[in-house]
Amino acid sequence: MPPTIPASTIGAPSFDPSTLLDPSNPLLPTALSHLQPPHNDLRLALLTLFSLPASAGDTYTYHATASVTLPQVQSAVAAGPAHGLLDWYVDASGHARGQHPPPADVAAYVGLFDATKAPAAALKGFAANAKRGSLREGVAKWLTTRRFVAVGVPAVAKLKADGNGKWYVNPYAEFLAWACGALQWCGPDANAGLVRVSHHVLPLFMHHFGCVCPNWEALSLIAWFARPGAKGRPKKRVLDVGSGNGYWTAMLRMEPWGLDVTPVDNMQSRWRTVWVGDTLVVDAVKWLQKREVALQREEVLLLVYPVTQGGFTEGVIDAFKGDVVVVAGTQNGSGYTGFQGECVDTWFKKRGGWDLCVRVPLMSFPGKDDALFIFRRKDAAA
Repeated sequence: MPPTIPASTIGAPSFDPSTLLDPSNPLLPTALSHLQPPHNDLRLALLTLFSLPASAGDTYTYHATASVTLPQVQSAVAAGPAHGLLDWYVDASGHARGQHPPPADVAAYVGLFDATKAPAAALKGFAANAKRGSLREGVAKWLTTRRFVAVGVPAVAKLKADGNGKWYVNPYAEFLAWACGALQWCGPDANAGLVRVSHHVLPLFMHHFGCVCPNWEALSLIAWFARPGAKGRPKKRVLDVGSGNGYWTAMLRMEPWGLDVTPVDNMQSRWRTVWVGDTLVVDAVKWLQKREVALQREEVLLLVYPVTQGGFTEGVIDAFKGDVVVVAGTQNGSGYTGFQGECVDTWFKKRGGWDLCVRVPLMSFPGKDDALFIFRRKDAAA
């Protein structure tokens, strides 16, 4: 058997991801309390959530889009829009527009991903209530243009409390919602692919949660495509290839989805937090090439923020013999994920043999423009 990586947070021996995803655990609400204005204390919130020692100071260096420490990030948060740190909105030439959205529009954007709302209806309301000429209007037009759900794919049911009053838990979404407010972001517009700035907060989120945040709609759509192919058959297994620190795997395994997920990653990158303890450390392409075709026919391929280098994305898709491919990544031509210079749906269309079934927005970190794509082979049964 290939080696695996245990669930852990560097510097926190007591870290247990299963407790963090337990709705009855008070740790998340306690951590989130530190994020409330005017404190916006991301440092203390992360130390609390991941059971890291707060008194001794934390010297860990987060390497990603930049190399930063928790105190450095906290200083950047406190700086607000100084030095162009929050210039997320640019014109068609890529020059900063010098505009920032009001808090109400930020809250409305975050509300698009509220599990208790119908996503399509929420987007219509977001657009209908946008002021003419506002940043929100541009965001609404872009997201409306890009959203697509094929005929035959049912609308996702809204979240309801279960009999015990418990709700599903998504720590990443909570922290990302805070970031949208603190960093003055109400979503991507048509020029998001031209944005060339990022923020010190991003490496922290990448290390502790991952590159892109799942939400209720995205997880539910994956579960629908992983439903049993025939009566009496089990749900399809999800192959989370390039799983990173395993956050998407952990979420898909939770109720109400309860999916069988196999996380696969070569672990060339390093994360401070790993959410699952059974990631297969292998070369994904070689692993798929050796995997029985009959097994893959009953599996769904999931690619979360696939890298553009080395032909990885193309190699994995070519090696996969199943009928459904899910990609969580950039939905513009910035080339940040998947393929250099083109969006993943454009690549699939050129390749041929696949139908686009779903393209829905994901709550995006400031300056990003992320979406969930689901493709099905043309000769596959619906």
